[in-house]
Amino acid sequence: MEIDVRGPRFGAALTTVVLMITLVTGNGWLLAAQAVFFAVGAAAGAQNSPWGWLFRTVVRPRLGPPPATEDAAPPQFAQAVGLVFTLVGVVGYLVGPQWLGTVATAFALAAAFLNAAFAFCLGCQMYLLIKRATTAHA
Repeated sequence: MEIDVRGPRFGAALTTVVLMITLVTGNGWLLAAQAVFFAVGAAAGAQNSPWGWLFRTVVRPRLGPPPATEDAAPPQFAQAVGLVFTLVGVVGYLVGPQWLGTVATAFALAAAFLNAAFAFCLGCQMYLLIKRATTAHA
């Protein structure tokens, strides 16, 4: 399945805001909400996450046709990577130690910011490297 390349970047921008607020406030429940968004994206695809739905229904109709499309699998994998980091962060913030929440959130924020600001998706790159490594040995 092909998706509009702007959708995951839009989601990354909103995720960046959520993660920055989480770092400033230390609010583990806000991070848990973002983890749910990542879980939906990991299970159903980034285009079906809450941020993907918002892009598809509100933002994309106001834009022109997509400048390009991309395979949905790498962004979906990136959602799973984000899920792992946010779950670790939730544990840190809600159970302890606090530094674990801060570090895990900072890593997720760095990845989301790279995607939002520079269209560089770390999780997508991980997906492609893993795919190359597994098909090279198959």
